[in-house]
Amino acid sequence: MKKTAGRDEVFRKTKDRIEDFRFGSEVATVFDDMVLRSVPFYAEMQRMVAEMVKDFATEGSNIYDLGCSTGTTMLNLDPTIPPTTRFVGVDNSAEMLERCARKLEEAGFTRPHELVCADLEKGVQIHNASVVMMILTLQFIRPLNRDRLMADVYRGLNENGALILIEKVLGEDSMFNRLFIGYYYDQKRRNGYSEMEIVQKREALENVLIPYKLLENRELLLRTGFRYVDVFFKWYNFCGMVAVK
Repeated sequence: MKKTAGRDEVFRKTKDRIEDFRFGSEVATVFDDMVLRSVPFYAEMQRMVAEMVKDFATEGSNIYDLGCSTGTTMLNLDPTIPPTTRFVGVDNSAEMLERCARKLEEAGFTRPHELVCADLEKGVQIHNASVVMMILTLQFIRPLNRDRLMADVYRGLNENGALILIEKVLGEDSMFNRLFIGYYYDQKRRNGYSEMEIVQKREALENVLIPYKLLENRELLLRTGFRYVDVFFKWYNFCGMVAVK
């Protein structure tokens, strides 16, 4: 029986105690709606990612989606890249991977692929990769583990392979940061989130989502060894970057 995604109402009711945000079954069920309404220009970023991956994907290679969630990106990429390219989706949430597998099956997805439940905090094994994607993923990795994770990604990429990174970022100084966050919350209100939902989710994410500044992310990529780093998307406190080995 097909189970459709629901509307995100995870924080609609008052909670006596706000626990740290986690990608469990409650979130997995509504995740597709959550990102569309919470992340500005999410559909356009997905389109841009597919466009770039098409240029970097090579025959017989692997494309990794680290933090693959419900598999939306894999479905978007499938029509555009070489048929011999294999997908590997990695996520630390079994509930998200279960929903991902169901979505791929319902879409008639036949491309060779593997879904791996793994904790990126402990690093990742990557082999023969022409592209690695981290879409709103690195921000959930503790800062002390990010250099090691980036080193794993770099090591597993083939020469001229690309890392595509989308992150929530801090403003370069406190004035811009306050402004950008205000604009972002306005966007969430326009998409139907109440003040209570905004406040409770912000509190749940406080110790879980730790953003860097754009320039800090750029420095991390250059420090890892990537030859070229550029920004392909920027909207206030959201940023997309591409780096080439």
